[in-house]
Amino acid sequence: MLPITSYVLVGITIVCAGVCFSVAKKKGINTRLWVVLGALFGPFALPFVFLAKPRNRQSRY
Repeated sequence: MLPITSYVLVGITIVCAGVCFSVAKKKGINTRLWVVLGALFGPFALPFVFLAKPRNRQSRY
C-alpha cells in the first residue's frame, strides 16, 4: 500500500495538468504540450502557461 503522500503528489500532478490544459485552450496555444509540461513539472509549469502569449486568431489575409 502506498503512503498518503504518493496520492497527494499524483493529485497535484493531475490538477496542474488540468489547469495547464484549460489555460492553454483558452489562449489558443498547444494543449498537448502544456498538459505534458504540467504533468512533468507540476506547479512549476503554471506560471509559464499563464505568461505564455496567446495565439493571434486573426487571419493574415
